Amino acid sequence: MKVLLDIPDNKASSLMEVLNSLSYVNATVITNEKALLLTEIKDAVEEMKLIRSGKKKARNAEVFLKTL
Repeated sequence: MKVLLDIPDNKASSLMEVLNSLSYVNATVITNEKALLLTEIKDAVEEMKLIRSGKKKARNAEVFLKTL
């Protein structure tokens, strides 16, 4: 299982020590930018699931590109 945690910087080192002391846990620190990217990708996947299930309407790609 993978878990993404948002921890204040002043508390992170002590938690990382605990996590790294557990032989069955592989803890890796990621940048804020990478965490944001992962969150945005997750949100995009959830939106695609809603569109495919008919709970949300998709936008026309040509109209969307013209608004850029």
